[in-house]
Amino acid sequence: MQIIKVLIVDDSAVVRQVLSAALADDPAIEVIGAASDPVFAMERMRAQWPDVIVLDVEMPRMDGITFLKKIMAERPTPVVICSTLTDKGAATTMQALEAGAFSIITKPKMGLKQFLQDSSDDLVSTVKAAAQANPRKLVPRVAPAESAPLAPQPKLSADAILSAATHTSHAMAETTDRVVAIGTSTGGTQALEVVLTALPRVCPGIVIVQHMPEKFTGAFAARLNDLCQIEVREARSGDRVLPGRALIAPGGRHMLLKRNGAQYHVDIVDGPPVSRHRPSVDVLFRSVSKTAGKNALGIIMTGMGDDGAAGLLEMRNEGALTIGQDEQTCVVYGMPKEAVKRGAVIKTLPLGGIAGAIAGLNR
Repeated sequence: MQIIKVLIVDDSAVVRQVLSAALADDPAIEVIGAASDPVFAMERMRAQWPDVIVLDVEMPRMDGITFLKKIMAERPTPVVICSTLTDKGAATTMQALEAGAFSIITKPKMGLKQFLQDSSDDLVSTVKAAAQANPRKLVPRVAPAESAPLAPQPKLSADAILSAATHTSHAMAETTDRVVAIGTSTGGTQALEVVLTALPRVCPGIVIVQHMPEKFTGAFAARLNDLCQIEVREARSGDRVLPGRALIAPGGRHMLLKRNGAQYHVDIVDGPPVSRHRPSVDVLFRSVSKTAGKNALGIIMTGMGDDGAAGLLEMRNEGALTIGQDEQTCVVYGMPKEAVKRGAVIKTLPLGGIAGAIAGLNR
């Protein structure tokens, strides 16, 4: 068994103690050190380089962002951010993710010790996934990555939000409008930048679920909007799905595709996490299978876990074209792998080929 070497960098002695204890309980993980700031961490890393770094953002002597940029420039290594997401902290943590961090684990200001103990399974699974990532695919682009759930959640299916499509649905009626549904998680923010910036202004309407905390989705969409020819924004209930527009599901809520006559729009709803995520790719894909049927293109990209695999299969069964990102270009080949395993993927493409497939729907 390959042991995962982890270094913890946090200025709080309580956090260092609790994180160390939670990780050390897993036989596949070895905590090789816990440093109070990046300067001490660099001294420790000269003697032994970790496989994964768990990093706070706001620390004395050197902030976590500067430290992260230094790591990614000199020796790319998966970094899990463990940060308090206050309004100020959210902006700071987003900068860290833009610098190439793997994922976020949010910690509250109060009840920290109990929170970390309750969320130890999520911490361990995130660290293990980080150890399997391709760190060179994390080289900075845009990047808020996947957030670990705040506490262990039961794994619900999309049935918790809406029922599956039936053969009596009107979704199979062919229309001139096409809808592209994209689901992604860890590494997906970098991947989405690659795809969306390559699209021409005239392209099918796009709906997207990217796993990330709710404080980040608006800023993430705004950043992409500045970079892209198409319009990109955080979705609101009633927003039309129009050619040349991409709508990103807001963090903490599910997004559904709806249809009113010949027009597609989105609905933003509350509900429990599905496949342990909110927003859930499975929920979006199921709604697209019901509403757009064979008028849709479903794309599943880099991410850990299996969210989206079941929904993509439903889309395929309703006549949609389905695409999975290939293993070589994924940061984590988890979600696409599971979709391929279930027979949900018709075509596998490298990241660089996905924008062409989207634009090709208009031909």
